[in-house]
Amino acid sequence: MEARLDLFTNPVAGKIIKHFTAAGKATMDAGLPDSTRELVLLRASQINGCGFCVDMHTKDAAHAGETAQRLHLVAVWREATVFTDAERAALELTEQATRIADAAGGVPDEVWANAAKHFDENQLVALVAAIATINAFNRFNVMVQQPAGWYQPGQFA
Repeated sequence: MEARLDLFTNPVAGKIIKHFTAAGKATMDAGLPDSTRELVLLRASQINGCGFCVDMHTKDAAHAGETAQRLHLVAVWREATVFTDAERAALELTEQATRIADAAGGVPDEVWANAAKHFDENQLVALVAAIATINAFNRFNVMVQQPAGWYQPGQFA
């Protein structure tokens, strides 16, 4: 498979991706646990069918010490016993925000309230920004059919 556009060499794409990347990196300084952020990035990417991002975030999470068991269970987190209540709240918020068009009223109040029980305001901002940013990255990659499988952990750090 070959991408429709080369996002890595196109100068316009480079400018745009630079800003998306900067937004993503800003979420790292808000106190949101790295493991939670990686689970969120992976779950949104699974929902959106972004092979490149699933590959990337699975490898980055594993490289950072995440277990294979938890990574394999992200797609079925509701039935899995390996996630904390805070991680479950973040994954639920991720699903609701990623599938925002499926819910006429957007993210339900109870989903937001549950996330707010586990994360302070700065962490919530980081969580919302991480979800929004990964959804943008997913859309870029899905539209251009960015191939998956070649990413190396930390390659874009």
